[in-house]
Amino acid sequence: MAGRAEASRKNDPERTKEDILVVATEEFSTHGLAGARVDAIAERTRTSKRMIYYYFGGKEGLYLSVLERAYRKIRTLEEDLKLASLAPEEALRTLISSTFDHDEANPDFVRLVSIENIHHAAHMLRSEAIRDLNVSVIETIAGILERGIAEGVFKRKADPIDVHMLISAFCFFRVSNRYTFGTIFRRDLSEPHTIGRHRTMIADAVVSYLKEADGNALVRP
Repeated sequence: MAGRAEASRKNDPERTKEDILVVATEEFSTHGLAGARVDAIAERTRTSKRMIYYYFGGKEGLYLSVLERAYRKIRTLEEDLKLASLAPEEALRTLISSTFDHDEANPDFVRLVSIENIHHAAHMLRSEAIRDLNVSVIETIAGILERGIAEGVFKRKADPIDVHMLISAFCFFRVSNRYTFGTIFRRDLSEPHTIGRHRTMIADAVVSYLKEADGNALVRP
C-alpha cells in the first residue's frame, strides 16, 4: 500500500513537495529544528523518509525550504496588494494591515523566525532565495516613502529598512509574546476588539512618525 502511494506521488512531484512542506512547517514550528522528526512528517504525508531526503537533501534542507516557503508567502501577499497604484498613505496603511493580518493568521511563521534567531540565522545565511525575496519589501517601502515625500504627504526622510523593522516589530511581538504578555497583564491579544485597535495603532504610529519633519523638530529650547 505504501509503495503504491509513493509511486502515485511521483506523478505529481510538486504537489508532493508542497504537501511535505505544509506538514513540515507545523512540525518545525512546534518542535524546533532539533526536536522535529522527519519520520513523523513522512508518516503524516503518507510518503517515505527516503523520498523526503530525495526532494530536500536531508532534515536541514527541508527546514531551509520551509523557511523559504514562509517568506515567499508573505512577499507574494505584498505583491498582490498593487501598492504602487495607491496614494502613499493609503499604500502604507494597506501594507501595515497586510503584515499585521499575516502575522496574526500565521503564528507558525512567527515561531519559525524565532527558532531561526535561536540558531543565529545560520540556515538563512545559506539561502540566496530568502535574501532575494526580502529585497522586494524594502523596495516597496522605499517607493512609498519617496512618493510620499514628493507629494508632501510625508515630511521625514526615513530609512525604509527602519520603517520595515518598526512595522515588523509590533506585528511580530504581539504574536510571539502573546502568551507571556497576556499572562503578565491579563490581556487577551486575540480578542477581536484588541486586534482591531492594535492594527489601527501601528498604522497611525508609523504614519505620524513619517509626517514629522525631523526628530529634532520636536526639541524646544
